[in-house]
Amino acid sequence: MPQTATKLKTYDVVIVGSGAGGGIAAHVLAQAGAKICMLEAGDWFDCSKQSKMFAWPYAAPHRGASTKEKPFGYFDATLLGGWQIPGEPYTSAPGSDFRWWRGRMLGGRTNHYGRISLRMGPYDFKPYSRDGKGFDWPITYDDLAPYYDKAEELIGVFGTQEGLENTPDGKFQPAPAPRGYERLIKRASDDLKIPCIPSRLAILTRPLNGRAACHYCAQCGRSCSANANFNSPGVHIFPAMKTGNLEVRTGAMVREVLVGPDGLASGVSYVDTKTRREVTVRAKIVVLAASCCETARIMLNSKSTAFPDGIANSTGLVGKYIMDTVGSSVGGYLPILQDLPPFNEDGVGGMHMYMPWWLYKEQKAEKMPFARGYHIEIGGGRGMPEAGVLSGSHNILGGGYGVDLKRNLRKIYGCDVYFAGRGEMIPNANSFCEIDPHVVDQWGIPVLRFHFKWSQDEILQAKHMQETFQAIIEAAGGKVTDKSGADDNWGIARGGEIIHEVGATKMGDNAKTSVLNDHCQAWDCKNLFITDAAPFVSNADKNPTLTITALGWRTTDYIVEQVKKLNVKV
Repeated sequence: MPQTATKLKTYDVVIVGSGAGGGIAAHVLAQAGAKICMLEAGDWFDCSKQSKMFAWPYAAPHRGASTKEKPFGYFDATLLGGWQIPGEPYTSAPGSDFRWWRGRMLGGRTNHYGRISLRMGPYDFKPYSRDGKGFDWPITYDDLAPYYDKAEELIGVFGTQEGLENTPDGKFQPAPAPRGYERLIKRASDDLKIPCIPSRLAILTRPLNGRAACHYCAQCGRSCSANANFNSPGVHIFPAMKTGNLEVRTGAMVREVLVGPDGLASGVSYVDTKTRREVTVRAKIVVLAASCCETARIMLNSKSTAFPDGIANSTGLVGKYIMDTVGSSVGGYLPILQDLPPFNEDGVGGMHMYMPWWLYKEQKAEKMPFARGYHIEIGGGRGMPEAGVLSGSHNILGGGYGVDLKRNLRKIYGCDVYFAGRGEMIPNANSFCEIDPHVVDQWGIPVLRFHFKWSQDEILQAKHMQETFQAIIEAAGGKVTDKSGADDNWGIARGGEIIHEVGATKMGDNAKTSVLNDHCQAWDCKNLFITDAAPFVSNADKNPTLTITALGWRTTDYIVEQVKKLNVKV
C-alpha cells in the first residue's frame, strides 16, 4: 500500500533515473541548494569498489564470453541489464523488430558505454532546413555551445582542435598517440581523402578534480576503479551527495508521475523492488531522466483526469518519432602486421582515432543517394585476448594443431581491424512506442510495444558504409574477412541494437506540434522537465551522451532560473 500523505516529506525535486541526464540534473540542482530525491530502478554501483577491471579472463566462466544476461561479456559493467531482463518484457508490433537495452544500476549506461563524446554541429540542429526531412530543433548550436564547454570541462574529454565545420572542437585534454594499426588506417584514409583524426572520448589523460588520469589498461567497459573515465556516479552523483542535498534510492521502479488537483506534477509513485510495496515521493518539481523510452513509458502510464492519455500528452506525441543510430560493420585483415614482436598496444578502452562525416557538402548539392551522414569508428590491434578477439583467424589459418597452431596464432595476432559506421536516422511516423494493452511486467506496470522501420535513406547509408570500409581495408593492403548482416539490407543493425535511442518527447517552439518547449519543460505541465535523450528532435551521427549532458545542464540551469523568478515554485 502507498505511504500515507501525512508521513511524506516533500522534496524540492524528484529525479527519476541516474544516468547522464539524471546525474547532471542532480549535480546542478544540488549545487544550487535544492533538496533532491533521486530514484534508480537498479542497485547501487560504485566503480571504485565494484569494478572488475583487473580480473583475468581465465577467472570467469567461459573466459568471459557473452551470455543472454551479459551480452557484452562477463566483465561488462552491468549488474542487471541488457536487451532481455527477466520479469521486465517489452513487445514489438507485427512487422517490427526493435531491441530495447535497459541498464538497471546506479549510473545506468554511463558505467559501460564507449565514452565517445562528439558535439552536434550547426547543421545537426537544423537538418530540415538543409534537406526538407525530419524536423529542426528549436535551439541552435550556439545555444548549446556554452553547455558543451561546461560538460567537457567537468567530465573530461580528450581530443584535438581540427577546425571542422560540422564537427565542432571542444575543451579538450591531450589525445593519446595513435596505435600502429591506427596509423596504417590513417594512411589509407588519407589516400582516399577521408579525414582521420584523434577521437574524442570522455577518458582523462590528465588528472581532473581529484580523479586520476587513465593508465591505459584498455578495460573501460568493465568500469574504471580509478574513476578515470566518465560515469555518472563518480562524476555527478557522489559529489552531489556530499553537499547533503541529494538522497538516492535504489530499487525504485517508477510507475507514474502523480498529478495534483491543479494539474501540476506532485511527485511520483514507484514500486520498491525489494519489498514489492508501492511508495510515493512528493516533490514540487519532477525531472524525468529514466532513458528515452522508459521516460515515455512513465508518461504514458501517468493517466489522470487532467491527462487521460498520459501526462503532458495533449498532442498525442509522447512516444512518437523514436530514433536509433544507423550501424553497419566490416572486419578486415592486414598482412603487413604479421610476425611483429610482442609489445603493449592497449591504450584507452576505445579507439585513438576515428573518421568524422566528410561528404555533407556533396549531400547539399544532391550528389549523394541518401540524406545525412555517419562517422567511422575503428578497432583492432593487440587487445587482451578474450573470447572472440581472433574472430578472423578461421579465415586465415587454414587449420593446424599444437606447435603449428600456436606459431600461426602468433603470426596473425594483432592483424585484425574493424570498422563500424554510426549514422543518422531521420525520424519517421512508423517508428514509435506505445503501451501494450495486454502485457505488464513483474511489478504490474504496463510495458511498451515498439513499432520501428528504417527508411531507404538509412539502408543506402549502410550500403555506403560497407563499401567505404572495404575500400579502406584494400587501400591498406588488406582483405575483408567479415561483414555484418545480410546483403539485402547491407548489414544495418536492428533498431535499438546500437543503444542510442532518442526522441519520444519531442521539444519544439509550438505547443501543438511538440511535447516540450525549448528548455525541455512540458507545455502541459510546467513543473515537469526531461533531461535524458527523449527531447531530441533528430539523431545526428554523433553519439548522444555528451549532448544529453549539455542539454540536461541547460535545462537544469533553466529550472534554477525559473525558481528564482517564482515561475516554478519550490
